[in-house]
Amino acid sequence: MARCRGRFVCPVILFKGKHICRSATLAGWGELYGRSGYNYFFSGGADDAWADVEDVTEEDCALRSGDTHLFDKVRGYDIRLLRYLSVKYICDLMVENKKVKFGMNVTSSEKVDKAQRYADFTLLSIPYPGCEFFKEYKDRDYMAEGLIFNWKQSWDLVQQTQNYLKLLLSIVNSDDDSGLLVHCISGWDRTPLFISLLRLSLWADGLIHTSLKPAEILYLTVAYDWFLFGHMLVDRLSKGEEIFFFCFNFLKHITSEEFSALKIQRRKSLPARDAGFTLEDICMLRRKDRGSTTSLGSDFSLVMESSPGATGSFTYEAVELVPAGAQTQAAWIAALSNRETRLQEVRSAFLATYSSTVGLRAVAPSPSGAIGGLLEQFARGVGLRGTSSGTL
Repeated sequence: MARCRGRFVCPVILFKGKHICRSATLAGWGELYGRSGYNYFFSGGADDAWADVEDVTEEDCALRSGDTHLFDKVRGYDIRLLRYLSVKYICDLMVENKKVKFGMNVTSSEKVDKAQRYADFTLLSIPYPGCEFFKEYKDRDYMAEGLIFNWKQSWDLVQQTQNYLKLLLSIVNSDDDSGLLVHCISGWDRTPLFISLLRLSLWADGLIHTSLKPAEILYLTVAYDWFLFGHMLVDRLSKGEEIFFFCFNFLKHITSEEFSALKIQRRKSLPARDAGFTLEDICMLRRKDRGSTTSLGSDFSLVMESSPGATGSFTYEAVELVPAGAQTQAAWIAALSNRETRLQEVRSAFLATYSSTVGLRAVAPSPSGAIGGLLEQFARGVGLRGTSSGTL
């Protein structure tokens, strides 16, 4: 529960001395108090689990503005953990400002925190379609090119995923020591997608997990980034929402030097390649030019929120090769060729395993009625119902 629906910021990659973290989004009052009551009841009436945390500083008290309310407590400890991990950038993949279930706000984004508790962080709102959208990807015979989510901009699913990954790579490859948090709503679909792509991209450059072979890095990212953090593959397959497959099939789109974080590059602005938005546009966009963050119906929904308390603003600088001698350029070309080969080997290993175990086919949905189907979905979601051997 902590790694999935609960807000527990967890560092999962250490790169250049900075923590790349993941989590779910912030729990709303309904979910927060519901879980608090659940924990109280099943712990035999024990005191508030947050009350025994030691070393409460004056800064924590200031965060709560003197209020001992549970809501403020949990937010305060979340911020303490983010600061402990030196996280400055928070990339929010949520489309909504708040998630509503059964008429009740259960989760919310940092960008709509009324008390401005996250004012000292740089919030990047990068809305990305949820797992439901990937049924369309499957129904189009796994073709992401030309598949556009329902919003007013020209990126298809390939371009959108590529641009978001470039943004994450530029943050982690910056010269400062600030960490990064990536999260969606529950942290088990969109979050592992980008954490996995980030991990595999850095590995392909030879910058992390240098001792792991393609099959080993595939095992690591599938087991750790996806399943250990709660991705419900069986449930997603039953609905045709194959975001898990999309992640590894997408490796064919990030083999070029555009996605390389090698230090042989030098930072230099590149001319615009087309009339669309560049990553520099995203991060340098003036507040007056921004669209609304409330939905993907905006003219431009991918925005960066530089909070009033933020120290400085994040800028992106594109990269190109250093003009050097033939030996340096030969080494660079060899490194890029190796990157492409390594990513292709991971993708090939995944496709072979996926085809032999899951297969590129839909799993028949439950024939139960609406109420029965709702209960069945709940049972699967909380792990009360196992998986039959015929499902996979």
